[in-house]
Amino acid sequence: MRSDDNLCKWTRRLLTLTAVFLLGFLIGWIGRPCADFSPVKPQGIRSKLLNEMQAKNIRTYLRNWTRFPHLAGTEKNLQLAQQIQKQWKNWGLDSVELVHYDVLLSYPNRSNPNYISIIENGYSIFNTSFYEPLPSGYENVEDLVPPYNAYSPAGTPVGELVYVNYARTEDFFQLERELGINCTGKIVIARYGKIFRGNKVRNAMNAGAKGIIFFSDPADYCAPGVLPYPDGWNLPGGGVQRGNILNLNGAGDPLTPGFPANEYAFRLDEGVGLPKIPVHPIGYKDAEEILRNMGGISAPSEWKGQLNVSYNIGPGFKDSYSSRQVRMHVYTRNEVRRIYNVIGKIRGAVEPDRYVILGGHRDAWGFGGIDPTSGAAVVHEAVRSFAKLMKEGWRPRRTILFASWDAEEFGLLGSTEWAEDNAKLLQERGVAYINADSAIEGNYTLRVDCSPLLFQLVYTLTKKIPSPDDGYEGKSLYESWYEKDPWTGYKEAPRIRKLGSGSDFEAYFQRLGIASGRARYTKNRKTDKFSSYPVYHSAYETFEVVEWFYDPSFKKLLAVAQVRGGLVYEIADSIIIPFDCRDYAEALSYYANVIYEQAKQHQFQLNKYQVSFDSLFSAVHNFTCVATDFHTRLEKIDITNPLAVRIINDQLMLLERSFIHPLGLPGRPFYRHIIYAPSAHNKYAGESFPGIYDALFDIANAADQRKAWQEVKEQIAVASFTVQASAGTLEAV
Repeated sequence: MRSDDNLCKWTRRLLTLTAVFLLGFLIGWIGRPCADFSPVKPQGIRSKLLNEMQAKNIRTYLRNWTRFPHLAGTEKNLQLAQQIQKQWKNWGLDSVELVHYDVLLSYPNRSNPNYISIIENGYSIFNTSFYEPLPSGYENVEDLVPPYNAYSPAGTPVGELVYVNYARTEDFFQLERELGINCTGKIVIARYGKIFRGNKVRNAMNAGAKGIIFFSDPADYCAPGVLPYPDGWNLPGGGVQRGNILNLNGAGDPLTPGFPANEYAFRLDEGVGLPKIPVHPIGYKDAEEILRNMGGISAPSEWKGQLNVSYNIGPGFKDSYSSRQVRMHVYTRNEVRRIYNVIGKIRGAVEPDRYVILGGHRDAWGFGGIDPTSGAAVVHEAVRSFAKLMKEGWRPRRTILFASWDAEEFGLLGSTEWAEDNAKLLQERGVAYINADSAIEGNYTLRVDCSPLLFQLVYTLTKKIPSPDDGYEGKSLYESWYEKDPWTGYKEAPRIRKLGSGSDFEAYFQRLGIASGRARYTKNRKTDKFSSYPVYHSAYETFEVVEWFYDPSFKKLLAVAQVRGGLVYEIADSIIIPFDCRDYAEALSYYANVIYEQAKQHQFQLNKYQVSFDSLFSAVHNFTCVATDFHTRLEKIDITNPLAVRIINDQLMLLERSFIHPLGLPGRPFYRHIIYAPSAHNKYAGESFPGIYDALFDIANAADQRKAWQEVKEQIAVASFTVQASAGTLEAV
């Protein structure tokens, strides 16, 4: 019996030890780095991913997808979506869905084209072109939409013409306050550039204009010494920039603001953000004819472009032509059409409920050689490369979502509708959004716009990617970027810019508070003063303009693919989300000082109305202390403890969310980020502390000074509270 007791005792001990071992193994298995799933060595996965991406593949996708126009809401764009969906499925993603929405789009009337005419005694003596001359090799294309501004109301207003420079807020101030020119009842003509075209339309409406004409001045859309396309990359005289003119302020589909445009959506009778006056764009050859005999005073020197005209402001034409007026002929119509997003997924192995998104749009105004197809081709190659790793047994720690958005050109509709459709999930689970619009707008150096949380990750990653620039063989992308575009007055590193809007990250960053970033190759902003790239949104944005002039080797597009794909990989596969809160603290401190310096220009009023920034500086100081302490704790975390890892990752993931104000910025309820938002006067430009910035804008001319400064005080209080509350989210749990 004693031997049996000993046997039982040793058996129990053995079973206990086995159970302890299995329990420890299970905990270790659950909390292990995701790379342990894979036969690929952890330190080699990133290199394997980046090396898998091929410039020749990006070239092939770009060539194939730019053979025909693919405007949102058309059959060609649906066919392209189906082709992408099929390819992603064949490559082996876990799932690929075609997600549709029914949104308000806008198209010109093909049987009754839009144009502008000069009329005299009731007769037309000059008409602008109905179409752009098609580029060589594309003469038989039938689906290219003629130049127009989407969502312009139809109308044929007649009136005197006034030249309003870029139609910026300050341009109209100058016209009214300094030059004494009133635009009420006039048709205005403005050059493209500097600000978003929708802001120009709103400014013209506020000034009382009955219509607005856009043109691309050679000063803004032609580089010195460069020939027009196809002999160079400048815009030809007959080239015209298309584009939407909505003032949505983040609302998405104009008929369903705040909610997805699905089958059971409630639709407004009249959409939000729609312009009230006719709008039409023309080429600079036609603009020269219209502006040639303008009357009135000569424009200020800074208002003069490079057309062979005097740039008189008007109103109307010179005395000998005083009987002439301008008539707009706009027959554009709005209609609800179906759009399609392609959504692919790689399920995360350890944290499948945490999402990292790589998204870029597919729809184009024409052939889309640069915008968006250079970016869409990069997304496609990234998907192929990630799928290749999957076939070898790798799976990311977190879920990766790939998106081919539709109807971006009509106001970021596809991405915003999907964000609205999935807002509850994304608010709980969204880790980061990496945007993949145009991958190249110049060939000088890298450009990155992102949340400060991503700064260190961007710098670390670009040190691992070889520079594609001539003369930088053997050097990293970081080195060439730093040498060409260093940050001045902030830190010793390459410049990273603030996120504004104008692309598909808007709903994810500005509304939902998901850390976001974008990267592309750009021009030399110190010397190249032309706006955007010259053939932007014209018929001449072809495959050839990329291959002949911007990136013949496709190495720069490859570098952008590696940056975008590398960011997604690092965020999706790192045990600890690679965000750095200290960079946010540094950014808050820097921009608090910037906005204070702007306010100090009105020192008398600051004193008179008892406006103080002390609370903001105090909150920023507290945030800095808490962020520093957070990263001290982070260095000591036990990464084998799954609960500790989850807690710290949730704090990192939700920090961006803590800067979201549920009521939004004043008058802009869908722009909710208190630290960064588009300027109220230019959708493209990002501003820091936008509530304070907008309250200070032109405050010296406010009719009620006390009320204006009360608004400044309120916005300082909102920002101070938000920063202080955000610091609390980083404190030890």
